[in-house]
Amino acid sequence: MDLGLKGRKAVLCASSQGLGLACATALAREGAEVWINGRDPGRLAAAQAAIVAATGAVAHCVAADITTDAGRAALVAACPEADILVNNNAGPPPGSLADWDHAAWIAALEQNMLAPILLIRAYLPGMRARRFGRIVNITSAMVKSPRPHMALSTAARTGLTAFSKSVSIEAAADNVTINNLLPERIDTPRQAFMAERMMRLHGIDRAEARRRIAETVAAKRFGRPEEFADACAFLCAAQAGFISGQNLQLDGGSYPGLI
Repeated sequence: MDLGLKGRKAVLCASSQGLGLACATALAREGAEVWINGRDPGRLAAAQAAIVAATGAVAHCVAADITTDAGRAALVAACPEADILVNNNAGPPPGSLADWDHAAWIAALEQNMLAPILLIRAYLPGMRARRFGRIVNITSAMVKSPRPHMALSTAARTGLTAFSKSVSIEAAADNVTINNLLPERIDTPRQAFMAERMMRLHGIDRAEARRRIAETVAAKRFGRPEEFADACAFLCAAQAGFISGQNLQLDGGSYPGLI
């Protein structure tokens, strides 16, 4: 299927590795020109080379911290007329209520709610004026399945979800969609971090930690970043213009609820 993305301009936050890089590669493979972002110039350059080698597409690097005004301004200046915005950022650390002081809450809100909201604010008017836009927020399965140790992430990402739903209602009339992808147990550096946390807590090796994590997934395996990225590419497609304000879970069928 031709997704109608040839020549489109796509900005992808936190895309030097993991889910962001997978999504950038998928969009580049569909013919989009991509701007990848991260804080480490060396890692960004390696990601850029990997995208070009895999797809032959044009890829640009923007080294910037999107949790800051200056970082967001640099990203928007690098690609002021984006057709596609994929919001992504590292999640806050797991823990307990006692661990999360005022500074931890502010950091989580800046990172996982305010940064994406302010980038949507920057790009949405132009998308609406040009009558094409696709905004995809990478959030978390914890938005719909909260867990005590992930409450910091859940709270911040749920705020972004509510904002996006509100804005999507008006934007849809101008062929601009806003959707959220909710990953769980996708095999990325984030899952490596979670496995290491389990190793420390339970005194087990990496293989056993990964086995225990995979057992919590209905599909009994980790998801592949490429599977996640292809879902992102479809939500950005010309054919996806009638899908907006939605939360798509990529969790191997693990969510126990009905809706």
